[in-house]
Amino acid sequence: MNILVTGANGQLGNEMRIVTKESKDHYIFTDVVEVEGQETTILDITNLDTIRKMVKDNDVKVIVNCAAWTNVDGAENPEKYELVELLNAKAPENLAIAIKEVGGLLVHISTDYVFGGDPYNTPCKEDQKGTPTGVYGLTKLHGEEAIQNTGVDYLIFRTAWLYSEFGKNFVKTMLNLTATKPQLQVVFDQVGTPTYAYDLAKAIYDIIENRKFEGNTGIYHYSNEGVCSWFDFTKMIAEIAGNKECDIQPCHSDEFPSPVKRPAFSVLDKTKVKVTFGIKVPYWTDSLKICMKNLMKA
Repeated sequence: MNILVTGANGQLGNEMRIVTKESKDHYIFTDVVEVEGQETTILDITNLDTIRKMVKDNDVKVIVNCAAWTNVDGAENPEKYELVELLNAKAPENLAIAIKEVGGLLVHISTDYVFGGDPYNTPCKEDQKGTPTGVYGLTKLHGEEAIQNTGVDYLIFRTAWLYSEFGKNFVKTMLNLTATKPQLQVVFDQVGTPTYAYDLAKAIYDIIENRKFEGNTGIYHYSNEGVCSWFDFTKMIAEIAGNKECDIQPCHSDEFPSPVKRPAFSVLDKTKVKVTFGIKVPYWTDSLKICMKNLMKA
């Protein structure tokens, strides 16, 4: 089976490259730019006709969409609204239309940021109403709705606090800051679960490789197990790295003015994905140790 991966040079896309190396299927990795040392097919997912041609010419049966606008603060710039909507809503709709025309499956990555507008303190379930607090979350919710409205067979995975050895992310930033700054203030009133992109990629790969998606389409939640604040996350990063000199202190979100209100509690309930696909989800600190070991020996 031929499988198309979009956003292949991002965090999750790069992890998909790693986990699929032994696959019996054929993966085509696409992005809008080439990266030295990576085999990448250029594909503009904002152009429906281009996607249709790619799907039909390569007999693609599954698309894994790892592409998105992910700059949460940047999405609040009024000059960027149209572009963010195009990448996070219209492009997924294009992919859904193209793969539906050949009777295929769309695997799409969404986010915990579709929640956050209502106060709650229990893990978010798949059928919970989306209440995004910013443009990023709103456009990702629009993307989910657009996919569903096409009638395509889909798997939507909402994830949270994604990090990896690739690109820019919280772990790499805090690894550097806790090694170089005498003191840091990190918010403690935003709670969620970090997710190692490798773990999510492995789960997606397992579902596709073993054809577990058949009869199980729908929305699923995937993050690592456990709960923490950004403060706790930073403390653990510093502890694993041995950065003992940095004094890390908790602070409130309003002490760091931001153009967007982030969810105060966006822990995802993963019962459905575990029961449906028989997936064992690693605990967040266990995965963090693996990723940081790779980063520190690089």
